[in-house]
Amino acid sequence: MAMDYIDEEEFSETSFDLSVWKKILSFLAPLKKELIIALLMASVLALSDIGYPLLNRFGIDTIIASGSLDFLPVFIGGYVFYMFAIGTTVFGFIHFAGKIETHLAYFIREKAFKKLHSLPFSYYDQTPVGWIMARMTSDSRKLSDILAWGFIDLVWGSLMMIGLSVAMLVINLKLGLIVLTVLPVLVYLSIFFRIRILKAYREIRKINSKITGAYNESLGGAKTTKTLVLEDQNFTDFTGLTQGMRTSSVKAAIFSGLYLPSIIFVSSIATGLIFYYGGIDVSRQVITIGTLYVFLSYVLQFFDPVMQLANILARFQQAQASAERIISLIEHPVDIQDTDAVIRTYGTLYEPKKENWESLTGQVTFDDVTFKYKNGETVLAHFNLDVTAGESIALVGHTGAGKSTIVNLICRFYEPTSGRVLVDGIDYKDRSTAWLHDSLGYVLQDPHLFSGTIRENIRYGRLEASDAEVEKAAELVEADLFIKKFDQGYDNEVGEGGGLLSVGQKQLISFARALLADPKILILDEATSSVDMETEESIQKAIDTVMKGRTTFVIAHRLSTIVKADRILVLENGQIIEQGTHEALLKNDGYYQTLYMNQFKRRASEELLET
Repeated sequence: MAMDYIDEEEFSETSFDLSVWKKILSFLAPLKKELIIALLMASVLALSDIGYPLLNRFGIDTIIASGSLDFLPVFIGGYVFYMFAIGTTVFGFIHFAGKIETHLAYFIREKAFKKLHSLPFSYYDQTPVGWIMARMTSDSRKLSDILAWGFIDLVWGSLMMIGLSVAMLVINLKLGLIVLTVLPVLVYLSIFFRIRILKAYREIRKINSKITGAYNESLGGAKTTKTLVLEDQNFTDFTGLTQGMRTSSVKAAIFSGLYLPSIIFVSSIATGLIFYYGGIDVSRQVITIGTLYVFLSYVLQFFDPVMQLANILARFQQAQASAERIISLIEHPVDIQDTDAVIRTYGTLYEPKKENWESLTGQVTFDDVTFKYKNGETVLAHFNLDVTAGESIALVGHTGAGKSTIVNLICRFYEPTSGRVLVDGIDYKDRSTAWLHDSLGYVLQDPHLFSGTIRENIRYGRLEASDAEVEKAAELVEADLFIKKFDQGYDNEVGEGGGLLSVGQKQLISFARALLADPKILILDEATSSVDMETEESIQKAIDTVMKGRTTFVIAHRLSTIVKADRILVLENGQIIEQGTHEALLKNDGYYQTLYMNQFKRRASEELLET
């Protein structure tokens, strides 16, 4: 099956896209109040920074130069007021910006998480898990940071530059113009270095994604690496990636190291010019010493917002890729979604209208169904099948015959390319996906358990179930036989992914979970292929228990587990080549008989070797 995997790097070299940022900015809508207050605080802070040198000029010219202390109380009062204003403003600035950042991260992750739950299996087929995790963690964090602090700092820096320029030109036109003459040089240096720093960091990000992937593969395939003696080759490949990371990191560090000294050099030239021309004007009594002090302070202050603005714009540029990746996730088209009419009647996954849900009996019909995966070959072509409610159907065939495709279509994890799938005689597209999934039970070959206790994992089948109902379900599939052996019993932790339990124990818990859910349609996907023969007997008892009174579809490699099925379908290239009961198919002298006899001989040999 061919797949077009999402490439991590396709979002790494994009230019600034205003349309993407408009969509990201929509997340700020619920935080208008906090944003306005934070921007107001930033504005007051900028004006306070401009006013501080003017307050000192008053002290120099009015108190120090005159030698009179008459205005000292006024100066001290102004200083106290200034300090109080600065403290209050900075507190408000940090408080509201931090609040915006926290809420933004929550809003972005919430929307992305909900979208992930609405996307079909086809999305996960072509999207690496690491890609999704990066969107939910680092990308959402980077966006919330730049939106919360970046915009506020942008306002502060812009107001500082404008306010300082106006103040200098008003106080002394000549000195103000002298300072502003170095602005083009400063802007050029900022753009020159930021472009190169950004390019280097983009390269670092690309390589870092590859290193993360290498870590994941190395740790996940540790056993395979050791059995194939690939340690040296893996180390060589990994070293190549880290060397590339080192080269790009050194390049970024060099440009970053040159940037600040260049800015300081330009600011020193401006300071020297102010000292020279301002000193002359002071000696000629054209300006006061206090005015010269103001200009020297403004020169030092002037270059800080310029560097800040350059840094913020670079951060926005760096966050462009994160913004596009988040938007690509949130706006990813949903291949399988209910129509507006269905939603009005039956609700959505998160807001279901269960009072309108019809009861489901379990009749399933494939009506001239054709299905092909995206960019893949046709798996089913004009496939037809009628299954009555309560019937057990076993699906047999080699890999790629269409077994998993059939059950995935039944579950509406995928939809037919053409034709219809009917549930209780009605096209399931005319009912909500939540309605169908609420009546489905699915037991996988390698069942997934969530971190938590055994009791919690069984209760996932029906969250409102009582402890007694949970334990009853476990008893019916005989899972209680091993559960009671644990010190904590049903409250024993299963570990991440159920790692503290054996495959057979996880299977029995998943059967108890399915039984508790009481589904009308049950899917058993190779539920015994990963366990030993002794455990298989326990699981077979559980299968017999959960199948009673339900429409069941069983995918099985071990044919001994499906001898009791009402009907066995033998598939090849998406077509039914044989069907019937186990006894009938054995008499046909066909594919099923050959397959069964081969497995019977193999199993007999295994049992003989074990004795």
